Amino acid sequence: MQNRILVSACLMGQAVRYDGRAKPLLHPAIEAWRAEGRLVTICPEMSAGMKVPRPPAEIGNGATGEEVLAGTARVVELTGGDVTAEFLQAAENAVALARQTGCRYALLIDGSPSCGSDFIYDGSFSGGRQAGNGVTAAALKAVGIEVFSDRDIERLIARVAHDT
Repeated sequence: MQNRILVSACLMGQAVRYDGRAKPLLHPAIEAWRAEGRLVTICPEMSAGMKVPRPPAEIGNGATGEEVLAGTARVVELTGGDVTAEFLQAAENAVALARQTGCRYALLIDGSPSCGSDFIYDGSFSGGRQAGNGVTAAALKAVGIEVFSDRDIERLIARVAHDT
């Protein structure tokens, strides 16, 4: 199977988000890709042993996933806990799974400190957003996997169709 797609588990209806909820992405393409066996599902945080529910986390001080990967930024919970190591493990797990299963693309939930690709939260826990990648999205992009947000599924559909 070519053109496999790594997809955030929460988008597939799994209740794995920090708040114990899912954020299902209902789209005919998802169902078609599922039937074709193209989808590979992961919750990066859960793959690294994080629990559900868990305290909300953000990349601190307006930094990005690339900075976390470079060791110059941290991922912190609202409670003050440092979960950088877990987020780095989560990114490593996602990259390994994508490579193992032949994923060329990733469809990830936006806003997440792991999976955000168009935007992430600014680290203030005030709801402020900034352009940037989460840790997993940055790691996937670094190894050449094209990352799309849930809000950009039409562009992914066009990209997959072009390569078919």
